[in-house]
Amino acid sequence: MRARASLLQPEPANRRGLTELFPIQSIDIHRGNRAGRGRIPNRSEMAELLGPGRSHPNGMRTEVAITRALAVLAVLGIVAALYFARAIFLPLALAIVLTFVLAPPVRMLRTWGVPRVPAVVLVVAFACAIFLGIGLLVGQQVTELAQKLPEYQFTIQEKIRSVRDAASGGTLERISTFLRNVNQEIRKNQSHGLQGAPAPDVAQNAPVAVEIHQPEVAPAQVIQGVLQPLVDPLTTAGLVVIFVTFFLLQRQDLRDRLIRLAGSHDLQRTTEALNDGARRLSRYFLAQTSLNVLFGIIVGTGLTFIGVPNPVLFGILAMVLRFVPYIGAVIAATFPVALAVAVDPGWTMALLTVGLFVVVEPLIGQVIEPLVYGHSTGLTPVAVIIAATFWTWLWGPIGLLLSTPLTVCLGVLGRHIEWLQFVDVMIGDEPPLSPAQSFYQRALAGDADEALDQLEQVLKRRSLSVCYDEIVLPALVLAQIDFRRGVLDAKHVAQINDTVHGLITDLSEHEDVTPTRIIRKEKPGQSHEEDEQDEPAPPDLPLARNLRADWAGGPVLCIAGRGPFDGAAAAMLAQLLEKHGLGAGLEPDVAVSSSNIVHLKSAGVRMICLSYFELGSSAAHLHHSIRRIRRQVPGALILAGLWGRGRTRAADDQLRARAGADTYAFSLRQAVILCVEAASSGAGDASPIATAKSESSAA
Repeated sequence: MRARASLLQPEPANRRGLTELFPIQSIDIHRGNRAGRGRIPNRSEMAELLGPGRSHPNGMRTEVAITRALAVLAVLGIVAALYFARAIFLPLALAIVLTFVLAPPVRMLRTWGVPRVPAVVLVVAFACAIFLGIGLLVGQQVTELAQKLPEYQFTIQEKIRSVRDAASGGTLERISTFLRNVNQEIRKNQSHGLQGAPAPDVAQNAPVAVEIHQPEVAPAQVIQGVLQPLVDPLTTAGLVVIFVTFFLLQRQDLRDRLIRLAGSHDLQRTTEALNDGARRLSRYFLAQTSLNVLFGIIVGTGLTFIGVPNPVLFGILAMVLRFVPYIGAVIAATFPVALAVAVDPGWTMALLTVGLFVVVEPLIGQVIEPLVYGHSTGLTPVAVIIAATFWTWLWGPIGLLLSTPLTVCLGVLGRHIEWLQFVDVMIGDEPPLSPAQSFYQRALAGDADEALDQLEQVLKRRSLSVCYDEIVLPALVLAQIDFRRGVLDAKHVAQINDTVHGLITDLSEHEDVTPTRIIRKEKPGQSHEEDEQDEPAPPDLPLARNLRADWAGGPVLCIAGRGPFDGAAAAMLAQLLEKHGLGAGLEPDVAVSSSNIVHLKSAGVRMICLSYFELGSSAAHLHHSIRRIRRQVPGALILAGLWGRGRTRAADDQLRARAGADTYAFSLRQAVILCVEAASSGAGDASPIATAKSESSAA
């Protein structure tokens, strides 16, 4: 039960990437802040900062509680309806799954010019004939097996006796002897206690014989007893046929109604998403059914050569049970192995049967399935197990067979319908947190080892600068937002800084280059959608070569801003500059204060990089810092790093007019490119500001 994650995922354009974190920084959260940096933004500012669906932590508690309570009641009501009305919902669920399986053949007939109604009737009739033939064949095989079971009784007794003889004289025999002796002592004590008791009056307590005579059964009652067990299955089968027929006939109408429920404000996107989800589900169910049929054929053929009776029955059973995830093949193997034990006087047949399943199941699951549609169902293993338990409790064995298909349908709906996204979060196999959010959580908890392990996993396919820009900087952006909200105290700020600075030290020996990629050959059956989702790594940053004479030594000085996490960004920039051939120093924000600027270590410095996560009231600090730096280090280029801030051209012009820096960078990669360009021979004539604009898209 595995289908490629890309098979069930929406198109890459619908994904939410890490870049969505950066627009947060385009909002000036210090707007109108004259009380200092300790002010918490008001509710409207928080709504703008945190995006839709979030609010101030102290607001809307009553409404949220009521909404959650109503949601819980709605879920309980749905579960109760599914349980008590299973006579309707069970055929409906079967019909939905069969509709996805039969939709591709109907579309194929339509492309051949067959009208819709005849195409649907032909496909449904053919499917009914297949199911009826399988049912008759299974019934015949079960009858033959029931007639032969008494013949295997002697073989089973002999094997039990041989096992018992093998265990004689061992631990089991000693335990059995001990229990037998204890039982004899207990009975002996009971017989001694009853010797003095008076004998009961046997005649007085003699039982009275009672005879029960059943009335003669009428012929109508006999017919009713035969047909009664068939009523429910036949009713369910009839409802399934009716539902499937009308679902296939009204497929377009049902799709339009689902689009209306999902949201008609964006018809193009919603229609494309639902059509894509329906195609993926149809391909998945059809491919899974085909592979399960292949599995049943191989098992039945193998059991025939081994000599197990009724191989057709066990082949069909293996085909059906393989729809059950993880344990379906194990359950399917239990029955033929047990019969092999009963048939063969030795153990050869049973061992060969076990070997057949041990070889065939991995072959289908690990070799053929990846070639057809991949490994994953788009569900987490825990979700698959919980879904199997839930649907089995709800609808019995049929619910167990439908557990994975129904849960896959719910997962696809959760990915495409906004108000069902919580379902995808609960059961989907995508990480519930983005990489930046996960890193921030680890840094907030002070778990440096887990954070380092996360970065090392990313560094296997990305360079160090990309890792910093896509994970660490967005995580610090989230930390900066929480700091402005007042939910981070000094202890948590120090813990985050210690974690980040420790990671910078641990990664000091890692080169800033993209690891060598393994070029994969396109395998048979591999979809192009999979290749589209493998985003190419950004190009490596250039090394500083042919340095100008006045840029030797330590030409770059990185100075942190006044924010709690500006020092961490400055340290990352200094490390990247060192790796690209530029010596870089590191100073705190107090180094450019009025009293300390004269002590600034500016010997040989040709470029100064200021580091800020946000400005707000710090805009004046940036402006005055730049003025003091120009007086102290005349001729040095000044770069203002405004990390994670995507700004428009008008905003850039306004910022330059207020701050007065020579150039601006919004990512570490962009800052490294600007420094390397300025340090290289022939780059001094280029305008730094123009260079910043031209390199912003490349970074």
